Amino acid sequence: MRPLNQFVLPHPDDWPRPPSAVPAGYLDYPPNGARVTVAGLVILRQRPGTAKGVIFVTLEDETGVVNVIIWKKLYEAQRRTVIASRMMRVTGRVQREGGVTHVIAESVEDISALLDELLAEDRGDF
Repeated sequence: MRPLNQFVLPHPDDWPRPPSAVPAGYLDYPPNGARVTVAGLVILRQRPGTAKGVIFVTLEDETGVVNVIIWKKLYEAQRRTVIASRMMRVTGRVQREGGVTHVIAESVEDISALLDELLAEDRGDF
């Protein structure tokens, strides 16, 4: 996909679908309820006491941030991934309410190893 500043607005039905990741800056294009994959650095995890076990994760890529909601059942099944990931890929459904877009997670994957590959490439280890 081209950089955001070179992006041509897609047709409303034309956005990257799983397993391709939608950049955060393009998350307004898929319709509400669409199944998407997003990926980015984990910059925030929240588990408010009033949220009944729901985890809120914020991912960041070069185009912006993505708010992810992880329900208790998925969190319990993927606890290590949710807690330990430095970089994460999430597949789920787009939810828009009150001008805020979230991705309701259906699956999460730790892709932190990709960061290590970037560091190795910078050091000339390849």
